[in-house]
Amino acid sequence: MEPKVSIIVPIYNAQEYLKRCVDSILSQDYRDFELLLMDDGSKDASGEICDAYAQQDGRVRVVHKENTGVSDTRNQALELARGTFLQFLDSDDWIVPEATRLLVRSMEEYNCDMVISDFYRVSGERLAQKGDIEEDKVMSRQEFASYMIENPADFYYGVLWNKMYRRSIIEEYHIRMDTSISWCEDFLFNLEYIRHAESFFALQVPIYYYLKRRGSLVSQGASITNTVRMKSNIFEYYNEFYKDVYEDKDYADIRLQVYSFLWAAAKDGGVLPGSKKLGEERRRITREEVEGNGAVIGQYRFRRLYEYELDLAAQKNMLTLDEALLLCALAQCSACYSARRLGEIAGVGQPRLFLAMQKLERKKLIAPEKPVKEKSAKEKPADRIESTVEKKERTADKKEKSSEKKEKNRLLLTEEGRKLSGELLRVEKDLYSVCMEGISDEEQKQMEKLMGKIQENMIRFMVKEVPEDEPGLETEEAGERKQ
Repeated sequence: MEPKVSIIVPIYNAQEYLKRCVDSILSQDYRDFELLLMDDGSKDASGEICDAYAQQDGRVRVVHKENTGVSDTRNQALELARGTFLQFLDSDDWIVPEATRLLVRSMEEYNCDMVISDFYRVSGERLAQKGDIEEDKVMSRQEFASYMIENPADFYYGVLWNKMYRRSIIEEYHIRMDTSISWCEDFLFNLEYIRHAESFFALQVPIYYYLKRRGSLVSQGASITNTVRMKSNIFEYYNEFYKDVYEDKDYADIRLQVYSFLWAAAKDGGVLPGSKKLGEERRRITREEVEGNGAVIGQYRFRRLYEYELDLAAQKNMLTLDEALLLCALAQCSACYSARRLGEIAGVGQPRLFLAMQKLERKKLIAPEKPVKEKSAKEKPADRIESTVEKKERTADKKEKSSEKKEKNRLLLTEEGRKLSGELLRVEKDLYSVCMEGISDEEQKQMEKLMGKIQENMIRFMVKEVPEDEPGLETEEAGERKQ
């Protein structure tokens, strides 16, 4: 006998959260379901955890596969699913014990094609209920779309995990995740499903706990080139979706709303699910600000463009722009001995500097270098009285060692900080590719060679001019030349 519900969980390196997720599913008071645990080539213990659950509960089906990404993993699960209804979870989230029962009951009682529910957003120790529709009735496609157009960027509409779907609709129209994109693929899946669904019901009960964690640029594919291409495809589909849902006359009435969303989204770094909401646009850059020639305006132009893109990467990793700038500066500086010097390099001034430094330390992304313990000196014979000269020499030696010890106490990235800064530095590479558009490979090589010489000249001049009590700008290479 086929199960009523297929619950799909894509998994990749989720050993820290996986047990909580699976336990919440197997503890449901509704029992007629199968659980598809899709191990997407995890390198940690996630696969073993899945197998252990499969041995304990016959409803659990485990698939171990090579790593192909969350979209393809979900698609493979759709091919295996047998339930009448489909439910999705992310491996680091969990659901309330009555979640599946409430979703199924709403689908059957109201004979609808989709149920969408409220959810809890979990950030650290904070918990907030999220929802959007307060209509307590079955809605038509147009009615549901009219709610969505008012707040299309909300997670409430874009994600898979706060909804229940009919598998028959998905199979009849072969609705699948688009594996060619890694940005808002679940949003497009929902748009395609809504085009073929007839009735919708909003369950105004929070049943899902969404854990807000630091994201990954690698997994989200957040490069400038990819984002522009994917946005273009998504906006075109979004526009066509509303043309299809509404009659020509009705579409003409709401067209300005659709275009307003597309315009806001095009300006924003990421207003669709997975980024941020409308009304929270990032700082704009006007043409008048960045036109002109000269060293100052050139540096300003590059920095504004760099910060504009780095800001998006920072948001996806739950950082402020200042925090991201400091991490990148520390990753690229060979030696930095003070917060003040790091702030100068990163372009972050006081008091923002110390606030950002405190946050980075609390997040365990940076830490001062641990001093090396020196061997204790041999104790003097108890019967020997230290002379005044010896005492002065010992005091002076102690101060000198203390000063050396202080100079060596560098600021360092932690292991997590190095990993995160590596992702942030990808923005610089993407920005470089944009700046080099239309320039041949040979020309790029020549430019890189010239820039290398220019950089060496700048370092040589700066190191020569900086006083010796300011070690922060001195490079390892310069230090070797002094020796």
